[in-house]
Order: sequence, then structure tokens, then C-alpha cells
Amino acid sequence: MTNKSINNENKDSYRSKSSGNRLRSESSPYLQMHAGNPVDWFPWSEEAFMQAKTLDRPVFLSIGYSTCHWCHVMERESFENPQVAEVLNERFICIKVDREERPDLDEVYMTVCQMMTGGGGWPLTVLMTPDKKPFFAATYLPAVSRHGRLGLMDLAARIEDLWQNHRDKVYQSVEGIYERLQMVNRLNEPSQSEPGPEQIEQAYQDLAHRFDKAYGGFGSAPKFPSAHNLTFLLRQWKRSGNIQPLNMGELTLRNMRAGGIYDHIGFGFHRYATDAKWRLPHFEKMLYDQAMLTLAYLEAWQATGRQCYLNTVKEIIEYVRRDMTGREGGFYSAEDADSDGYEGAYYLWSVKSIRDILAPDETEWMIDKFHLETSGNYEDEASRKKTGLNILYLDRIDDPAQAWSEEDNRIWSGIRKVLLERRNQRPHPFKDDKILTDWNGLMIAALARAGRSLDDPGSIAMAEQATQFVIEKMIDSDCRLWRRFRQGEAEINGFLEDYAFLIWGLIELYQTVFDAQYLERALCLSRFVIRQFGDKRNGGFYHTGAMAEKLIIRSKNAYDNAIPSGNSIMAMNLARLGRLTGDLKLEALAWETVRAFGSQILPHPNGFMQMLQTVDYLNGPSCEIVVAGPYQAHDTLALLKVINQGYRPDQVILQVPGRKNDAIPIADLVPALKDYHPVDTKATAWVCSNYKCNQPVTEPGRLGEML
Repeated sequence: MTNKSINNENKDSYRSKSSGNRLRSESSPYLQMHAGNPVDWFPWSEEAFMQAKTLDRPVFLSIGYSTCHWCHVMERESFENPQVAEVLNERFICIKVDREERPDLDEVYMTVCQMMTGGGGWPLTVLMTPDKKPFFAATYLPAVSRHGRLGLMDLAARIEDLWQNHRDKVYQSVEGIYERLQMVNRLNEPSQSEPGPEQIEQAYQDLAHRFDKAYGGFGSAPKFPSAHNLTFLLRQWKRSGNIQPLNMGELTLRNMRAGGIYDHIGFGFHRYATDAKWRLPHFEKMLYDQAMLTLAYLEAWQATGRQCYLNTVKEIIEYVRRDMTGREGGFYSAEDADSDGYEGAYYLWSVKSIRDILAPDETEWMIDKFHLETSGNYEDEASRKKTGLNILYLDRIDDPAQAWSEEDNRIWSGIRKVLLERRNQRPHPFKDDKILTDWNGLMIAALARAGRSLDDPGSIAMAEQATQFVIEKMIDSDCRLWRRFRQGEAEINGFLEDYAFLIWGLIELYQTVFDAQYLERALCLSRFVIRQFGDKRNGGFYHTGAMAEKLIIRSKNAYDNAIPSGNSIMAMNLARLGRLTGDLKLEALAWETVRAFGSQILPHPNGFMQMLQTVDYLNGPSCEIVVAGPYQAHDTLALLKVINQGYRPDQVILQVPGRKNDAIPIADLVPALKDYHPVDTKATAWVCSNYKCNQPVTEPGRLGEML
């Protein structure tokens, strides 16, 4: 087929007549979006690669996710277009992958893209041989070449010539890329020395160097929340007594909460800001951002007592409860950026639409407080031209609850409810309703910690319901996890993040409700990770288990991206489980995991903020607290209330006895607890640090002084 000009006129009629492709039977919402494309998509499968071998064609791999704006753009321009589809179908075997379901594939081939192009992102486009070895990688590609960016039609013609007439060059490229991948994996050999306080300070200095002193965050636009950077800063302040890390974290948190990256009407955070001031977001909402930012704002409230952080925690939880929770208690994955044909349609307002809804005085109040403009304050990302629409954002203020008068808060409360009701009448962004184990684990951790810190039974109930859902639907009897649940089925073997993040959630939930089954599950899952994911030679954990599909490399990394790495969270889990149970082998394994990545962390600690929090925890001093007293008794609760106040990120809590009729007595998991009993029939607390315990206390005031 020749490279014809592209005409989108009849794509909708073509799609309606299409019988679909092989994605029709897939559960992934992202793959189902592409099931009606004229592209003859395969899911990732041996069938696809056998077909590529039989027909002697290269493989066209496209990786994305359901709420990815540029994935939608590429679909509209290319994958829904009959002419582009014909070219792809004639010259390639085409495979579509949901990166959220198959992070193992995404990690391997994104590494290739970053090596070849110096950057990455989604949609990810990779060309490979029938034996899964890549020779070309890119991100978004238009249908035809424009503005210096190679188009799919031209790319297809070049690759056809290369494949048919210069195959030797393809395989030279393949071998070079494969060698570089092997070198990346060899970087994971353990270091003779381990990261310590010097690397923590070096990482802080790097953040300080990149810090935006005007608006918070790090670097220039675009800006991502990167909650693990903020929790790192809070720990740096706590450790050093230097106020500057706290100021950096607070400035960032305040500006994010005031900016358009925050949904002031419906609550929750958008994915990232395209500008330096946090005002112009990419509008998708991801569950993992809600979880990680709940933790960041919660810790900021614990550290400072500022009401605005507490309000933000409550509002994020309200959003998750209202819009992201399934009927059985599991949490959905994401909401799309696009609706009604363009990005942000659900969230943007014209001044006229506001005037049509609100009274004149309320409209003027809105225009003043949220900086609305008749010409619009929202700019198109590509052209930076005003659109006539507005995103809501506030001035940077220390504490919205204090800066606004009581009357302002009353006015906004009424306006917000009216605008939310009116907004709900618009076409709602697509909701990706698959339930992922790892992101649910993060949300469980956030809700459990928030629930005990805020004494909020609703958040605790959400955490327990989600945990029971995962236990019933996504864990086998031998502690093997499934990654994804949708439409009544759990599928795909779990990856390291699924285990690590769920274990984190279980550890937090145990310390909130003191049901020993959660601690027992955390230990069982940890033993499974050690057996199935552990690198017995060099330490640390592979991304995939021993039973997983064999890819061109078995990756192992600890670098933090949008969320912390599985290795960094697993190291912290092992450290905390070691402190909770007194099992020194678990703590030693945590150190081994840190050292496994020492050769990367020592020269470049700024990419490992979460792992450095584990280093900080392991170096101590830690704080282990045992409370002995009847579950839910008044004096027991009085001690726990003191323990749950304040900012102490390094403490862990045990209670004995646990709930009545517990299937697993806590002393069966932690034998040392058999020696802990209330003193003089009063609930009693022991505060322990560096393997020694202070004298027991029964008075809440005295306990507070000790802490």
C-alpha cells in the first residue's frame, strides 16, 4: 500500500461496521477501548509472536493506559483510521498492552525507549523482532510526519524497507540494545558499603538545589506531586532539626492544594501540572496519587497541626469514598482526563456558566477568590492560547481555613455543593474500574493511618472493607497474589509492587485495629516474596516472580518513579516487620535489600528517596511501643490516643491482648508478648528503642512525656 494522505471523515462509520479485533474478549478497559479499531490488534500472547514468525513480520507494540490523554489522541489520529490501520495490518503484527496490568512489559520496554531516545512516556511505541527483541522505540507518533516528528505512515515505509532489504542492520541494532539492557541489569550488583546519613544529606541537598522557591516542587514545568519526596523532607526536618526541609515541603503542599491540580469542587488531585504554578493540570485522577498524597498531607498535619492539611486529607478520602470505591469495597484505578470530546471538559467553567448558576453576589465572590476571567484563565497546553474556560485555583496562602473568614467558608460551602451538583449533570470522565492489588494496598495504608490518627471510624471501615475484598478475591491459600480484579475475575500473577504495597497496607491496618490476622497475612506474603522474588545471589527482589513469564530480561530496580519502587517499600516492610516481631533475620534482610542497590544509591541518591527513608529507619533510633490492656477498654484507648498523636514516622505499635475471639492470638506471632501484662489491672504501655525498653507507664500524660 502506498503512503496516502490521511482522511478521518469516515472513521466513525468504519468503526461502527467493524467486527472488532482480538481485544474484544479482554477484561482490561484500555484494551476494550481499542477492540473496535480497524487495527488487527493482538493482546500480548504467544499466538501473536507465532504469527509474526510465520508471516516473517516485525511486531508493532503499543503500550498505554485508559486515562492517558495522548493515548487517546494517537488512537483518534491513527488507530481508528482505516488507511493507517491497513498499513499497520499489512506490515506488522500489532500488539496492544495495558501498562497498568502488565507493568513488567512496560518496565522492560520503557527502559529500552529511555536508552534509545533519552526520554519516555505514554503511549509507548516499540518495534521488535518475533523473538521479542526491540530495535526501535518512541512515544506518541502522529499519523503523518509533521513539525519534525516522524509519522506512523513514514515509519512503516522505512521499517518495511529495512526489514526486507537490510535485515542485518535490524539485528545489529537488536544485539546492541540487548547488550545495553544486560549492562543495566548488571548495575544491580551489591555494593561493599551501604548507604547512610551521608547519602540522605546528599539527596536533601539535591532537592534543595532543584527546589522552586516561589511555588514549591522541584524543577520547572511540568510538575508532579512526587509525594515520597515530600515525606522524605519531613523526615529530614525531624531528624536534623533544620527547619528548611519542613518549609520546602509545606510550600509545595500549600501550592498544590491551592492550585488547579486540586479539584476544589469534587476533591482529589489530578495527575500533574503542566505549568510551574500548579494551576494547569493534566486532568486524569489516579488512585495511587490519592493514596500517596493522603499520606503526605497527613504527615504534614501531624508535624505542624495546620488545619488546611487535615482538611485536605478528609477531602481526598471523601472523593475516594464517593467516586473510586466499588460495591464490594475495592478501589477503582483511575478517572480519565477527557470527557465530552476534549480534555478537562468536566472540570472547566466559563464565567457565563457560573453566572447562569449562581446569584450575582456569589458569582462575583467566585470571580475574586478563584481568579475567573471572561476570556478564561485556562490555556490550551499546545498553543498556550486562552480557551474562554476557567480552572479554579486560589492564591498561595498559609492556611485556607484561617485566611478565609467564617463568612467566606459559609459562602463557599453552599456554592461548592451547587457547582458539584451541576457538574455531575455533565458527561462524566471515563472511570477505569479495574481493581489493582498494589494501588489498593497503597490506599489501604493511607486510610488505615489516617483512620487511627484522626480517630475516624469511616476511614478505618474503608480500609478493612478493601482488605477483606483483596483477601477474598485476590489471594490464594498459599499467599500468592493476583494483580487485577474486574468483572468477577481475578487474573495476572502479582508483581513485586502488588506484594510490597499490600504488605504495607496490612502493617498499617494491624496497627490501627490490632487484628492479628492482618499481621499474619503480612508475614505470609513476605515469606512468599522472599521465596519467589528474591535474588539469592545479589540481594533485593526481582520485579517478577519465579513463576512469571520469561521476558528478555528479568528486571530488578529500586528507582522511584510516580510512586515508590517495590524494592524500597519491601525493604521498609521487612524492617518494620522485624521490629514488630523481634525477628532479627527480617531486619537483616532489609539491610541486604538496601545494599543490593548501593552501587546505584551511593553516587546518585536523589533517585531513591523512599529507600533512603528505609535507611533512616534502620539507622534509628526507632520506637517500638507495646500496649497491654483489654481491646477497646477506656484506659487502653486513652494510651493509644496519645500514641497516635504527633509526628513519629519511625514508631510501630503492638497491642496485647488483641480482639476477643481472634483467630490468631498476637502472642502466637510475637512470642515475647506473652510476658507483657497490665500493671495493677491498668492498661500499660512500654516504649522501647534500640533493643531496650523503658519502665512501663499507665498514665497517658506520662506516656506523652516519654514520646
